[in-house]
Amino acid sequence: MDALTATLALLRLEGIGPGLYWQLVERFGSAASVLQQSPQNLNRKLPERARMQLAEFQRLGLSGELGQWALAERERCAEQCIFLISLDDDAYPPLLKEIPRPPPVLYISGNLTTLSLPQVAVVGARRASRAGLDNARDFSADLAAAGFAITSGLALGVDAAAHSGAMKGGGKTIAVLGTGVDRIYPVRNAVLAEQILAADGAIVSEMPLGTAPEAGNFPRRNRIISGLSLGTLLVEAAVRSGSLITARLALEQNREVFAIPGSIHNPLARGCHHMIKHGAHLVETSGDIAAQLGGMLSGMASQSGLFDESTGCAPELTEEQRKIVHALGDDPRSIEQLAGDTGGETGDLMASLLYLELEGLVEQIPGGYQLTGSGARVASALMTVPG
Repeated sequence: MDALTATLALLRLEGIGPGLYWQLVERFGSAASVLQQSPQNLNRKLPERARMQLAEFQRLGLSGELGQWALAERERCAEQCIFLISLDDDAYPPLLKEIPRPPPVLYISGNLTTLSLPQVAVVGARRASRAGLDNARDFSADLAAAGFAITSGLALGVDAAAHSGAMKGGGKTIAVLGTGVDRIYPVRNAVLAEQILAADGAIVSEMPLGTAPEAGNFPRRNRIISGLSLGTLLVEAAVRSGSLITARLALEQNREVFAIPGSIHNPLARGCHHMIKHGAHLVETSGDIAAQLGGMLSGMASQSGLFDESTGCAPELTEEQRKIVHALGDDPRSIEQLAGDTGGETGDLMASLLYLELEGLVEQIPGGYQLTGSGARVASALMTVPG
């Protein structure tokens, strides 16, 4: 019995999670060695049902329940053109091997070689602001164009924007799931998953085929996202969020962490500010990431257009619209505050805000308005263009 089949059989024991799997393997040397242990010797480690499964395996070998499931899982993967690799496989991503107790197996749909590319994880809020989505998309496009694969979790919001941005930049992207690779979640991103595969990317999971979305699976997914990557970019996140967990795991894995700052009044900026206080690099451009990671991105620091004062020409705006963009340059503002900042009439102010919103330069938030990523670049450009 080879290492992959033994690993699958051991993981199929009832009550075995990643922690217990590694406790047993570290004690006995390999999955195959664990399967040879007397069930009585594992009374303190395994529940009764698992001991019964193990005893049957030792009687029947691959003809028993565990063996048959392992062989059937390998056959299902082969039929669906899904790569199934164990930690001993040469194709297993080297960076992921370095994390504490890495996934014993990986299921990969798509281009297996994409996992060997240098990767940057881009994560953030599901209900991100327009500015947050713009940033995720633009940063990912820049990084992908420079040769990095963009890795994220296929969730709504920032994750989806990151995957889309990577493909827009002509690069590759990797989606890591908390379900089986044959069960795309959320369903709303099924088309995006197809686009990732069509663009020569990959979909990855450590979960068996058919695994449903369960809350406990996603922290495990998050450690893979950060473990595959040289660095993790946090775009927007609440203080208590899965994205922040991913960033913390990256720090624990001795990887670089980057965070985009935001307004002190934006709850979704607080997670980024928290990580900056605890070791993340504050970044405003993709060039800031280049300066830290070097390599393929070494020439980007002077080329990035994100929040660069030299970014193109400002669109044609009226004086009233320019005042609004300038007033929103630092923080979100309420209608009352904008009226005071610009000195305009409420009717004219609302008309100008509607125009700017339709142009994608501002967005409504609870209590007022703020600039989008495009609006922030226009605000920066306006500082260098005579008014």
